[in-house]
Amino acid sequence: MATNSKTSIRQRLFEPVDGASVAAFRIAFGLLMLIAVVRFFAHGWIAEYFLTPKHFFPYYGFEWVRPWPGAGMYIHFAAMGVLAVLIAAGVFYRASVALFGILFAYAHLIDKTNYLNHYYLVICLCFLMTFLPLHRSTSVDAWRKPTLRSATFPAWVLWALRAQVGLVYLFGGIAKLKGDWLIDAQPMQIWLAANTDFPVLGHLFGEPWVAHALSYAGAAFDLSIVPLLLWHRTRLLGFVAVVVFHLMTVRLFQLGMFPWIMMVSSLLFLPPGWPRHVLAMLGRRTNLAAPSMQPFDAANRPRRLVLAFLGLYFAFHVFMPLRHLLYPGNVYWTEEGFRFSWNVMLMEKDGSADFHVTEPSTGRRWEVAPTDYLTRYQAKMMAAQPDMILQFAHIVADDFRSRGVQDPEIRVDAFASLNGRRHARLVDPSVDLARENEGLLPKPKRWILSLNAEDGYGRPRSAARKVRP
Repeated sequence: MATNSKTSIRQRLFEPVDGASVAAFRIAFGLLMLIAVVRFFAHGWIAEYFLTPKHFFPYYGFEWVRPWPGAGMYIHFAAMGVLAVLIAAGVFYRASVALFGILFAYAHLIDKTNYLNHYYLVICLCFLMTFLPLHRSTSVDAWRKPTLRSATFPAWVLWALRAQVGLVYLFGGIAKLKGDWLIDAQPMQIWLAANTDFPVLGHLFGEPWVAHALSYAGAAFDLSIVPLLLWHRTRLLGFVAVVVFHLMTVRLFQLGMFPWIMMVSSLLFLPPGWPRHVLAMLGRRTNLAAPSMQPFDAANRPRRLVLAFLGLYFAFHVFMPLRHLLYPGNVYWTEEGFRFSWNVMLMEKDGSADFHVTEPSTGRRWEVAPTDYLTRYQAKMMAAQPDMILQFAHIVADDFRSRGVQDPEIRVDAFASLNGRRHARLVDPSVDLARENEGLLPKPKRWILSLNAEDGYGRPRSAARKVRP
């Protein structure tokens, strides 16, 4: 029975489905990326994020990724804009989406200060789309090369895109099943209190019960929306919920392109032929009949390669949101395993950090203001994120070494507030951060203090977890 079930699933993954849906997604994705690039030019973010800062916070292993000199970053983003148009039009599609993904990833690997969940989602989608034949329908590539043209796609192409989007909702919902969100309605209470001018409903946003209701609704939405979109009887309800939910987040939380990407992506869960029906309703001439569903003639070996690729790809994307379980403590406090895990809208955190430099051989001491090295935005983001505090300590240590200070020791008084709690000490002030290093393996950072859930004050993690003497 199990063998037959596996065979049936494999067969269904390679059955032909109408390609109109995934072609429409390719077009919409390209246009959204064009808008994203235009926003960087229009808001002056290229200069703000890549040209003005004197120092950056690269990701581990990507220290070599640096802004291009001169007008290089403007050319970089202009090239991304051109590639976004080519993706939408389906011109040299695979090369265009692969190169766009590389340029997009490069820009956002420069500085983790600017990390956003939807930047990671865009990179994931570009990587996945490079392997998907989304240019076989409604594209210049298909027009130029008729032998490439196909009105149908293997079902796995559609399901791979659905799975990528579905994982965002699934792990976003799982991450909300925590006390801060469900019991204390935090940080929802903080956000709503700042939006009492919201039309019609704003006067209710100061009521605690509203924050609790919306917190539960947010968790329920994330955990249920994919099944609602997949089941034909609830699909319309699910799609309406997606639009209403994300339009509210646009107004309330200013999440940039994320809500629009998720709304467009939800169209993948509609029946595959929906674009042809929409065009017909708009009076455009189109063939409403479903394309001929001839089975694909594929050898077993290519099918095994496809299944192996999908298995490894999605195994990675299941591991990444769960890797924080390898570390002790509250992931929103320590932020070990926080990024690339679909922790969407779950944390309101601010902090302060004062750095002290000591030269052991002479006893000389200096106080360091982060804004002497960083932009105000960088300094604000760094003060509440332990790994960025460590990176900044090394920036300071390197600077003092260049001034002739021998073996500078860097210590920090860092305090942070998480989701409305009182400010607590974040970093052990007795540890010389110049001697601590980042690592790829999941080794807990002993110098991060754990958060005491009862009183909101930090205590040494070594004492709480007995990690080290």
